[in-house]
Amino acid sequence: MINLTDNLAHRALFTLPPIRPSAETAPAVQVLPEQKVVTGDKEVDAVLWLREVIKTGQAGPIATALDAAAKIKTPLKEIEQRYVEYVKNSSGNNPFAVMFSFGFADLEGLAKGSLEKAALASEAQARFEGETIFEDTPAEQFCEKALKRCKGFKSYFENDKTQVAKRFRKHADLMPHTLDDCLHEIAYWDRLYVLRHAVGEWGDGMHEAIARDWFVQGLLSEIKPRNKDEALRVLDYAAHAESIEHDDMVSIARNLIAAGA
Repeated sequence: MINLTDNLAHRALFTLPPIRPSAETAPAVQVLPEQKVVTGDKEVDAVLWLREVIKTGQAGPIATALDAAAKIKTPLKEIEQRYVEYVKNSSGNNPFAVMFSFGFADLEGLAKGSLEKAALASEAQARFEGETIFEDTPAEQFCEKALKRCKGFKSYFENDKTQVAKRFRKHADLMPHTLDDCLHEIAYWDRLYVLRHAVGEWGDGMHEAIARDWFVQGLLSEIKPRNKDEALRVLDYAAHAESIEHDDMVSIARNLIAAGA
């Protein structure tokens, strides 16, 4: 067994602020959207309004909207087809407009996504006061400083990976010591990203931070697992991570197998 301990200094930097016990995490009650005549088709307009109610993210109104939808006698798929035809005609058959009209009848899916987004927004408000969620975190400040004037660094997708790795490795005190450290940091970046997107428009994020995230992903092919459980946690992550491609997966698997965890 490889005797490595987690890097507590690293964990401290790459950890989100704790949820404040006194923070108001429940979303503020919103006024329900006004019913409007949009298409002139009463059933289509009714479903359009129910969709707007669902998008508020309020559990009570969402439940009421789904109950109301269940009472509509015409199949929702049929109403969706009428809406698609309306979009085709009103947009001059614009393919993008038509594409976004598909799924119109999937109110259950819309409700699930809306509730999840509301929960994330509540968490963001509880962890970050006011608009501070959009300010650079200490971890992002570290990444920006570490890659300042890094040779060949233009963006997260256009850079010299060897130079990027060299810069981050200079800060040995903040390097992951274990695979669990790597998973902890990757989870930090993932959660920060989804929380920001839940409360406002947010692009890719700081390029230096993304470069760091990818660098740490690369360490999954380098750092040896301490035991079988840690190796399995890495495999579980890699199997579901969209950013890990086939060759990366092979490298990770080889690293875990070679260690004989």
